[in-house]
Amino acid sequence: MFFQVLYWSFRPPFRFGLFMRSMEFVGVGSLFIIILTGSFTGAVMALQGIYAFGILEMEAMVGGSVALALARELSPVLAALMVTGRVGSSMATEIGTMRVTEQIDAMETLAVNPIQYLIVPRVWATTIMLPALCVIFTFVGMVGCYLVAVVWFQVDYGLFMAYIKSFMGSEDIINGVIKASVFGTGLSVIGCYKGYTADGGARGVGAATTTAVVLASVMIFVLDYLLTAMMF
Repeated sequence: MFFQVLYWSFRPPFRFGLFMRSMEFVGVGSLFIIILTGSFTGAVMALQGIYAFGILEMEAMVGGSVALALARELSPVLAALMVTGRVGSSMATEIGTMRVTEQIDAMETLAVNPIQYLIVPRVWATTIMLPALCVIFTFVGMVGCYLVAVVWFQVDYGLFMAYIKSFMGSEDIINGVIKASVFGTGLSVIGCYKGYTADGGARGVGAATTTAVVLASVMIFVLDYLLTAMMF
């Protein structure tokens, strides 16, 4: 299915309206859960870091360590898992319902390619929007870290910012964005594929949705290891 998506991506007609609606669903629709998850992830990481670095009386290092962890690992992985639960399951359910109710067969009868119409916009939208959500996750995570470390525990602001600049570089953010883009492609292809091949009525759609979420979640962790090994 991945290669079919690549093939049909560059053949007219180009359905820009479907692509924009998919981007709105994936990106804007996931903002709330990304902001909520990101802020509390940064906050709890700061809380744990304060206690850990407090043993060495180096509490100011919490800013740099949390920033590095978010940019490299936590933001792309957790953002992808959140999007998998919300978007990947929705893709599998919607396309699976269309399959078992023979709507996809009707599209083929009308000479409309279902891969191009249903799957290409969803895959590209997720591939593009997940890196943006990853960057937002990192930002709100650092806001949560700042509130806990600087505002609550009175860590020196200057040292807090200095360690962030020292620990994290632009390449760390770029690597996280690349990971998020790969995760977005993978989870959307899996969700669409499981829905596209669903059968057995409502029970089959439910099974396809469950399988899509589980496979996509496992895929994220496996690809995270492989990408980390290649990048670092």
